[in-house]
Amino acid sequence: MNEWIDELSDLTAAGERVVLVTVAGIRGSAPREVGAKMIVSESATIGTIGGGQLEYQCARLACEMLGDDETPALRKFPLGTSMGQCCGGVVDILFEPIASRLPAWLRDLRALHGQRQPAVIVTHLGGATGKCVITADDIFGDTESAAPDIVAKARQGLEAGRTAHRIDEWFFEDIVGTDLNIAVFGAGHVGSAVVQSLSALDCNVRWIDGRRNIFRGTPSNAKAIETGDPALEVAAMPPQSCYLIMTHSHALDFDICDRVLRRGDAVYCGLIGSLSKRRRFEKRFRSQGMQERDLERLVCPIGVAGISGKKPAEIAVAAAAEVLQAYESAMRNAEPIYPNNVHPLARRR
Repeated sequence: MNEWIDELSDLTAAGERVVLVTVAGIRGSAPREVGAKMIVSESATIGTIGGGQLEYQCARLACEMLGDDETPALRKFPLGTSMGQCCGGVVDILFEPIASRLPAWLRDLRALHGQRQPAVIVTHLGGATGKCVITADDIFGDTESAAPDIVAKARQGLEAGRTAHRIDEWFFEDIVGTDLNIAVFGAGHVGSAVVQSLSALDCNVRWIDGRRNIFRGTPSNAKAIETGDPALEVAAMPPQSCYLIMTHSHALDFDICDRVLRRGDAVYCGLIGSLSKRRRFEKRFRSQGMQERDLERLVCPIGVAGISGKKPAEIAVAAAAEVLQAYESAMRNAEPIYPNNVHPLARRR
């Protein structure tokens, strides 16, 4: 997730000294992935690089670096021998003090991210040059340090969809919008709980309801849509989206499900309700000529197996976990979305 961009921008724009702490390399097992970040200021620690002794020691070192010096430092942390952590790997951590107001590279990055334009942050781990931000057709920040071969490597990685990675002494971080798109139909107690559960995930949520003034507390990664015909919003979703259908009306649920299943490209189509509700819907779908392979894509009841609670928060956690399962399965399988055209979670229904 890229919330750190706004957090860091706000702090530095306000003139607060901070240290940006980034996982720049991993050998063996580690608590977090390359690119994970934590911001340390005089008053707060934002984000996490994995917790435990590693994070504690890095936060302590970052506090010692708060000041006027903006020299970055790359340090190596053996997790087993020096930290006593069972991961046992070795982690390279980049410490970047920012004492001045909003740096140019960060200002440009925030603008690009706000416009949903993919970009790559390029950092020399030895601190020999300033940071730059590279897009498919432009360069921002320390443009003088962006050698042609570095620019080419950044753009190759951006085109290939790479995650954060190192090439020699250069660190490349792709900043792209998430492709996990989720439509939540219904803003009642369960729908609201589901959206709150999804608020901490790296996803885009379209939260849809036909009732007036129903939305409360819309998270930053969600867009609330009040519309007289919620089912029409199915057509607005990108291909390979996830759908959670939990409106106040069974008739509306049916209409939305029908549109999702007939699209044929849903990563996940989850319908709240009992097995008997599923059977009733299936009977109606068959009478209207829907194919069995499309019916197999419907997940109802929703929620990962083993969680039987009926409270909205419990349903929300189980449903969010199931969406992640389906999304990761679909991304691994790529084409077709589901092996043999059968939703991997539908087999246990």
